[in-house]
Amino acid sequence: MMSNQRVVVVLPAYNAAQTLAQTVAEIPREVVDEVVLVDDASADETVALAQTLDIDHVLTHDHNQGYGANQKTCYRRALGLGGDIIIMLHPDYQYSPKLIPAMAGMIASGLYEVVLGSRILGGDALSGGMPLYKYIANRALTAFQNLCTGAKLSEYHTGYRAFSATSLRSLDLAQLSDDFVFDNELLGEIILNGQGIGEISCPTRYFDEASSINLQRSITYGLGVLRVSVSVLLRRLFGRARRKSTV
Repeated sequence: MMSNQRVVVVLPAYNAAQTLAQTVAEIPREVVDEVVLVDDASADETVALAQTLDIDHVLTHDHNQGYGANQKTCYRRALGLGGDIIIMLHPDYQYSPKLIPAMAGMIASGLYEVVLGSRILGGDALSGGMPLYKYIANRALTAFQNLCTGAKLSEYHTGYRAFSATSLRSLDLAQLSDDFVFDNELLGEIILNGQGIGEISCPTRYFDEASSINLQRSITYGLGVLRVSVSVLLRRLFGRARRKSTV
C-alpha cells in the first residue's frame, strides 16, 4: 500500500517461464498488495511455475488472444480487486521491479495519473543490450509520435507502466486493439484526455531469454504506431469525444 492506496501489479505473460521467477522475486511486497498474472495460452510452463510463486491471482486465457487482450484482462481484474494504483510489468525481466515503489509514489502523490518506466531517459539503452536497430526505431517512432500528439515523452514503447484507477476507468479499453499496438493506442487516449504523464529512468536489460517480437511483427507494429499517431493528430486538430470505460 502507498499513502493508503492499494497497489496492484499485473503481469501480462506469454511463454515467460524462463524469467518469471526472477521478476516476481524482486517485486517489493511491502508496497504491493496484490500480484496478478494473466497467461495468454503459453506453450511453456508459465502457469505451473506461476502457481508456485508469490503471485496472488493466476488467470489463464483458453486460447491466445493477443498482448492487448491480455492487458485488458489484467486491468479488469486489478480494478475488480480495488486497486487504486495499477502497475503493469512485463514478466520478462527486462525491467527492474525495484522501481515499483517510486512509480507508485508518483501516482500516489496526485501529481501524475500515469507513469512510464523509460529505457531512454538514463541514456544506457544501448549499453544495456538494446539492439541498435530497435534503438533507432524507438527514437524515430517516438519523435514522430511526439510531433503528432504534442507530448514530449522520451519513449512510448516501454513495457513498464503505472496507472491510477481513475485513469483506467476513464478509457474504453474494449475499443482498443488486442495486439501489440494496444500500448500506443492507450497512450494516445490518455494524452487526448489531458491526463498527466510522468516518466522515470529504468535500466535496460536485454538477454537471450527476454521476450522479443520478430522482424515481421516489428514492422507490423511500427506501421500500427504510425497509424495511431496520425489518428491522434487528426483528432487533436478536428476534435474528439472523451471515452468512458466499460471495464
